[in-house]
Amino acid sequence: MIETVLFVIVTLIAIVALVRALVLAAWVATHHARRRVNPDRVVDLRKAFGLAAAAVVVVVGLVVVSQLRAETPAILDASGKVPENSIAELVQVKLNGRKQWISIRGYDRRNPVLLFLAGGPGGTQLAAVRHELAGLEKHFVVVGWDQPGAGKSYGTIPIKNITVETYIEDGRALTEYLIERFGQEKIYLVGESWGSALGVFLVDRYPELYHAFVGTGQMVDFVETEQLDYEKAMELATRDGDAAMLRRLKANGMPPYCGGRVALRSAVYLNYLSRHMAQNPAIYNSGYNTIRDILSPEYGLLDKINFVRGMISTYGHVYPQLYGIDMREDYAELAVPVYFFEGRHDLNAPPALVEDYAAMLEAPEKELVWFEHSGHNPWMNERDRFVDELLIRFAADARQN
Repeated sequence: MIETVLFVIVTLIAIVALVRALVLAAWVATHHARRRVNPDRVVDLRKAFGLAAAAVVVVVGLVVVSQLRAETPAILDASGKVPENSIAELVQVKLNGRKQWISIRGYDRRNPVLLFLAGGPGGTQLAAVRHELAGLEKHFVVVGWDQPGAGKSYGTIPIKNITVETYIEDGRALTEYLIERFGQEKIYLVGESWGSALGVFLVDRYPELYHAFVGTGQMVDFVETEQLDYEKAMELATRDGDAAMLRRLKANGMPPYCGGRVALRSAVYLNYLSRHMAQNPAIYNSGYNTIRDILSPEYGLLDKINFVRGMISTYGHVYPQLYGIDMREDYAELAVPVYFFEGRHDLNAPPALVEDYAAMLEAPEKELVWFEHSGHNPWMNERDRFVDELLIRFAADARQN
């Protein structure tokens, strides 16, 4: 927090000093041409450029130091001590030649490994998972992954080169890394929103690597989802007499969107639906704690900037690549146990689509679990029950294996 405040203050100083220096430079150049330069103005110019340069050096130093100091806090037991076999690491790994960041947390490194796939594409949830799903750390080695184009892994590959295949193959490489490092035959997989789609892609192609999969805020048909979301936003705005929102929605038109403003156009109805979920009294612990997450120690100053950049640039580039996918047709059979943990009041991923998918899906074990006080994020809205339900399903799977 202190680093962030200092960064903002010194950056403002640098900007003000640079603007003043440029104004003085223009004044000196003008008067030099007329041969009427005031020596005091030249001194002021040098001071302004010197201050700007010094501020820039401090800003760069703050960024470098913050990146080096980024960490995930230690695991502590009830007495405030670090358990003997616990693990709490923020690690850079190379996946298919690309450097990416993961967090690894658990009370006992000998426990089963659980990989959490964040939403997005372009979203980072290293801190959010630590805050919201700390209960899982007692039973699993919980791994968070900043995917290509997200958070700490934002610059691992040019955004224009990211494809859905990039995520699938890097997800496989990460899974194999975890299996080898922790000496396990398979791992467990949890995916939320976009991560729920990536989870399906992974267990479909590499079922031998996974015990079971939980999808929450499950994505099914991307185009239909966007169109249903848009129609729901129109319905709510009409009901509430929100003329400004109606104008914005009509100006953008019905999705799907393509081009350079995908994220910004989609955000109009997605943020509107999120606000309605946040105001729904039936939803517990509603809304995102973005400020808490972005100020968490997992992120240096550059990561904090990329926290936002990923959700705009990466999302805008990758999401249109998903428009042709319908899980009901393309992934109708999966070879691992599959569990859908869905919020009854989800306005983002329409529950009706998940019901359709769950009904027709063929899998060794499948179940649709409803969270009656949740929206798009049961793992946040009803975090304790989410952990309990997950333990019930994964413990049963462990007994079968």
